[in-house]
Amino acid sequence: MNILLSTAYWPNLHYFFYVLNAESIFIEKHEHYQKQSFRNRTQILSANGILNLSIPVVNNNKQIITDIEICYKENWQKNHWRAITSAYKNSPYFEFFEEDIYPFYITQFKYLFEYNFLQLQLILKLLKRPKSIYFSDSYEITTEKKLDFRNLIHPKINVENDESVATAINTNYYQTFSSKFNFTPNLSILDVLFNMGLDTLKILEN
Repeated sequence: MNILLSTAYWPNLHYFFYVLNAESIFIEKHEHYQKQSFRNRTQILSANGILNLSIPVVNNNKQIITDIEICYKENWQKNHWRAITSAYKNSPYFEFFEEDIYPFYITQFKYLFEYNFLQLQLILKLLKRPKSIYFSDSYEITTEKKLDFRNLIHPKINVENDESVATAINTNYYQTFSSKFNFTPNLSILDVLFNMGLDTLKILEN
């Protein structure tokens, strides 16, 4: 299975299901930036429920995704790390991965695309599942040799419509606030990583 994905900030389980089960992974680098998507947004489970963490970006009108710059006028990195720490500091594997994740919140990366790509590489390294990742050569409206998920993994699209992945991402696993909330599926990969460690693979791999 060859797949084509958009870039994403700490991608969710829907995204990683395809990453882990694909033969070849292509990331779209010639599309225009899309607001209100997972390209600069991730979702974690906080003490108050689902929390959206969004990376602010510099003027993004009709810019190519690789040209999108991260904005640092506000200290969003400090706020995101505080939120992640508050949500997962008591999770079983937070201390095992904290040192690897933290540098993304003290280093100022210029471009969103690079920031996201390095995160993707890190997660695959932590899960001990090396993958070759390629970039698109040009923008194609339709693709013949790749399954196109660029616009299908989106906050406004119900993942239940994707039967091949719905079973996997709805598999219950321990969550830090399980005593407070019903199981919350399809969160950021950080949620399952901090709570399940390498058992993440048992949930997502076919």
